[in-house]
Amino acid sequence: MIQWVHLGVQVKSGEDFDLFRKLLDALGMKGRGVEEYKTYRIESFLPPVAALEVFNRKTSDERVFLELTVSDPDTAIEIVQRLGLEIVCDDSDEEPRQHLSRSFVVRLPGGTAVNITGFRTNKTGISFDGAATQGSLSGKGRKFGIVVSRFNSFIVERLLSGALDCLYRSGVEEKDSVEIVRVPGSFEIPSAARTLAETGKYDAIICLGCLIRGDTAHYDVIVNEVTRGIGQSAQETGVPHAFGVLTCENLEQAIDRAGLKMGNKGFEAALAAVEMGNLKKAISRQPSAIRKTAVSRQPSAVSKSKTKTRVRTSSSAKKRKS
Repeated sequence: MIQWVHLGVQVKSGEDFDLFRKLLDALGMKGRGVEEYKTYRIESFLPPVAALEVFNRKTSDERVFLELTVSDPDTAIEIVQRLGLEIVCDDSDEEPRQHLSRSFVVRLPGGTAVNITGFRTNKTGISFDGAATQGSLSGKGRKFGIVVSRFNSFIVERLLSGALDCLYRSGVEEKDSVEIVRVPGSFEIPSAARTLAETGKYDAIICLGCLIRGDTAHYDVIVNEVTRGIGQSAQETGVPHAFGVLTCENLEQAIDRAGLKMGNKGFEAALAAVEMGNLKKAISRQPSAIRKTAVSRQPSAVSKSKTKTRVRTSSSAKKRKS
């Protein structure tokens, strides 16, 4: 069974290589940097969404070496024009009402041809999830706090190992970027998580624990309080909290969720923390509508009337003195 696929395309000249890299970068693909070898050079690009399509074009004689589908072809053609690249043909009209899709061929100076096509999602009102604000899965430069329960340590330590594995795989390099705090049990997790969040040092908090149902109602009480406390801490501090506390009916379920049949929930919680930490940064960079209205807000009629009243009072006082 194929587990992953790596697609490679070959351009016709060194000049085409540099221009094609520039084009992909302008269209929003993220390059990992050029790797130089004795007989060739290469750069890997990571698109936000990828799909493998196999097709046979029956009507076009244009020999293209790559078919590139984008979310906004009208913006793409503007980018191509700004780069000064030659557009061989544009099959659709520029008016969105006439055609919901657009397709054009770009020819690089060395003869490499690229066909770019796509639906006009941004101009027709059709929703496209690729345009949504999302948090990346890179932990580079981010700091995380991990609250770990000692109770049921046989399970929780495996959750911690999974969380650390995820953070280091996502790019967290420095040792001081991860702070581990241990608490007696899951009931104490919300308090410690809130204390870490209020320091303002961490991009996200990861909460790890394990609760297994017993013979009394104690389990239900603790589950409700832990869930409420972690959620309340996240909302009131504004720091994302990842919920990695297992709530299981028996030991077998806990083992399955700590690295066996159901994966490692500690790894998943850490991954959610990385994404939410980056999402918070991405959203905070956008201008706030509240700030805009506060800046542009004019004095109200009430404040104007108060100002006039003060002027009248001061003028009448001066007349009395005179």
